[in-house]
This record gives sequence, C-alpha cells and structure tokens, in this order.
Amino acid sequence: MPEAAAAETAGRESFGSRLGRAMADRGPLCVGIDPHPALLQHWGLNDDVAGLERFSLTVLDAVASLAAAVKPQVALYERHGSAGMAVLERVLAAAADASVLTIADAKRGDIGSTMAAYADAWLRDGSALAADSVTLSPYLGFESLRPALDLAAQTGRGVFVLALTSNPEGASVQHVGGADSVARRIVRAAAAENRRYGVDEGAALGSTGLVVGATVGSALTDLDLDLAAVRGPILAPGLGAQGATAADLRRTFGSAYGQVLGTSSRDILGAGPRIQDLSDAALRTLEELRTA
Repeated sequence: MPEAAAAETAGRESFGSRLGRAMADRGPLCVGIDPHPALLQHWGLNDDVAGLERFSLTVLDAVASLAAAVKPQVALYERHGSAGMAVLERVLAAAADASVLTIADAKRGDIGSTMAAYADAWLRDGSALAADSVTLSPYLGFESLRPALDLAAQTGRGVFVLALTSNPEGASVQHVGGADSVARRIVRAAAAENRRYGVDEGAALGSTGLVVGATVGSALTDLDLDLAAVRGPILAPGLGAQGATAADLRRTFGSAYGQVLGTSSRDILGAGPRIQDLSDAALRTLEELRTA
C-alpha cells in the first residue's frame, strides 16, 4: 500500500511528512532523554522511579517547543522494571500532548511473531508504548523488520534502522563486504522501502529513516553510501558530548545534510536541572545546526 494511502487509512499524515515539517519549522534537533544514573546524580535526584520521572518530564518541558523530536532511551527505563516502563508511557503521552514527535530508542530486531509483537508494542494505535517512531536493528536481515515496516506505514508512524554506528565494534559487521558492504545493503533497502510508498526526490521525507552516527567520519565515502537517495530522515547521534559538532555533520553528510536530525543528549542534559539552562543549551545546539 502506498504511504499516502496507508496514512490516509489511519486518518493521519505520514511520519516522514510530519517530521520534515517539524524540522523545517523548529530546526533539525533531536534531544535524547537519557536518564543515566550519573546524570540523575548530577541533578541531585535519586536513581529511582521518582527521580526517573522528574528528570524525564523536566527535559521534556525544557525542549518540547524547540526540538523537532525527543528520543527516550528505552534501556534506561527498562532498568527500573515495570515501574520504569510506566514512566516511559507517561513521557510518551506527555510528549504527544506537547506536540513534539517521539523516537523510542529501543533498537528492536527479531523474526516472525516476535518482531510482530515488538511492532505491536511500539507502533500500534492504542498501545501504551506507542511512539511516533522506533529504532530497529536489521542484523537478522532487513526483511525481518517487515512487521514493523508495514505497521508503521499503516498507522502513520516511522522507523529508524541502524545502518552505520560510530562504536568501534560496529565496523566489524557494518563494513563487511567492501563495495557491497552490509551498511550499503541496509541503505539501499531503506531507499527501496521509501520508493515503495511513492517518495521521490523533491517530495516529503519518507518514513523509513536510518541511524548513522555523527562521528563516522569518512565511512560514508569509504563505503560509497548514498544517503541522499534514501529520501528518509537520518538520525545522527553523537552531537556534543561524543565529540561531533554541527560543522562535522555538514562535512560528513554533505548533500544529505538536509535530511539529518542531529541528536544531542548528554551535552544538553548536563546543563540541568534548571529548565531555563536546559532550554538555553538546546537553543545553542539548534543554532549551530541551523548555521553549519
């Protein structure tokens, strides 16, 4: 089913279209909501459910009007058990009320009915964990993600598929294959998925995006990856505390820079706990992205 028809069936605009408009209106910033124990301590909060909720909702209050999207790190809620996941449900609901898009950073990936269950949790209308989009791991094969790809299209949501990460171990899988590397196959598959739903050059962003680390350096050139041809959003974590600058993103992504959603977590979160300080940090990062 073409993406426009799928979104119409669900009675909503596609995720790619909504994200593209948010990036144009607010700027290409995604703020990670990462309640690491060290950050909770830095804010003077206990590493418990109450601290988790206060941290998360404070970040959301500070950046909801500034960021195109927020990205809760699911693992940091899971570590608090069912009560932590209940906090995540409240954060996702509060983000929807604040009209800021959400990316559940869950990195899910499996096969068959298990993948369908993950899709149901994160992408189904009515699910308490439903986000606007979710990160996925394709390393059981891109087509193993089909339940999530199809459900996202049907409900007007999106996915971000891991393609090229900046951790040292990533190259041992993603760079394998040389001219026909694993990363290149993932990029081509994402481009094909967006074409399947009628996304062409010059049109709105597709709803199948990629995760490409902000600090991958020359890997895009080395592996001959054409991210512009994907016509989907590029989630680029690593801005700020991990060492990448907005200027680095401009150099790294080149002609695809307009599709890049620069993601900063610790660099902004470390400015807390005052809401104004968090907002100021987000504004500085946003201005750097706009002027790079």
